[in-house]
Amino acid sequence: MRSLIAPLSCDSLVALAPVTATGATLFAKNSDRPALECQPLSDVPRCDHGVGREVRCTYVVIPQVERTYRVIGSKPYWCWGFEHGMNEHGVVIGNHTVFTKEPVASSGLLGMDLVRLGLERSCNAQDAVRVMSELLAAFGQGGSGFADKDWPYHNSFLVADAREAFVWETSGRHWAVRRVSDVASLSNHLSIESDWDELGPDTMEFAVERGWWVGESPARFNFAAAYRDTISVPGVISSARHARTCGLLERSKGNIGPSHLRSWMRDHYGRIDPRAGLSPADPEFFSVCMHADPVGTTTASIVAEIPENPSRAIYWACLGSPCVGVYLPLFLDVVLPEVLTRGGENYTADSAWWRARRLLECVERDWNAFLPFVRSALDSVEKALAEEAYKVVHQGTAERQAFVEAATTEALEVIDDLLRRLG
Repeated sequence: MRSLIAPLSCDSLVALAPVTATGATLFAKNSDRPALECQPLSDVPRCDHGVGREVRCTYVVIPQVERTYRVIGSKPYWCWGFEHGMNEHGVVIGNHTVFTKEPVASSGLLGMDLVRLGLERSCNAQDAVRVMSELLAAFGQGGSGFADKDWPYHNSFLVADAREAFVWETSGRHWAVRRVSDVASLSNHLSIESDWDELGPDTMEFAVERGWWVGESPARFNFAAAYRDTISVPGVISSARHARTCGLLERSKGNIGPSHLRSWMRDHYGRIDPRAGLSPADPEFFSVCMHADPVGTTTASIVAEIPENPSRAIYWACLGSPCVGVYLPLFLDVVLPEVLTRGGENYTADSAWWRARRLLECVERDWNAFLPFVRSALDSVEKALAEEAYKVVHQGTAERQAFVEAATTEALEVIDDLLRRLG
């Protein structure tokens, strides 16, 4: 089946400021990709480009804008776009594979390209949705989302800033958007039904013309019912993960903190061993922290804390699988240590991502024996770094820069020590 050829999973969630413990918007996303596809961080400075310039995305060249904003993003080593990221204004975006009845174009903007373009060109979440929808209309989406196979796909997006968030789901050049009221979660299927706030041009008419929706129906147009493909990809792959994150959000609503999100992104349905003898027919085979190749493995994660003042925002970055990783606190005015931005097709010791990957391989030999031991060491350093980050965030850029460099060194020293001990 096509669904077993290439990875197709990701999960993200958002909690707006009124329902969080810190009074800041909280956002999280796991990027699920091929298990050995390195996904380092990328550090893009603010830049003035002038008039008439162009930018080469993964597959297409488009006009550049006069100014782009500073962005921290996470991207597969081979492509231009980002799986998720955050800009200097505190806008954060993540994308997800979705499957619809509409064919995907052989070339166009990747969903990852749209994430990066939305971040580089927007000052708030609503502006980001506008930017991406205009780009989608002009250039379409398409082209393979993988380095080693021809596998194009449609995308959904979760977009947030300090004050509001939006679910934006697409099929080709067609789309629907829904404003988030308090919390929201996305996985790998269309979720906007008749609760949309806006539809893209011709979105309903296109579905009616193809017989996907009965135009004379008295019911309000249902985007997911009309466009979602439930034949090519079994719902079991995303249904339980989506229900899991929705339930976690609802149960903690009003008291959600960054530590909750970091824990949820590591979730194996409460198990140590993510598979525990389960088969792909079982919904819990596909956990939020994904270990289900060839469907997907979590290769990068973000937890973003976005207060009203973007200079106080924290980008918690985890390279590799969250269950055996550390969320490093990063800041939008700090240059990233090079070790976090290095990494290509093959292992190199100067890449933090590849070192984290080696640790996962050690744990995979015996989850029940090794994961508790590894988490004990990593939780200790992560807790200490989080406590220090909340002090440093109120200091100057120089102090934050020094902290990020020291924190990165400390976390990698712990990972390297675990690698030596686990052999």
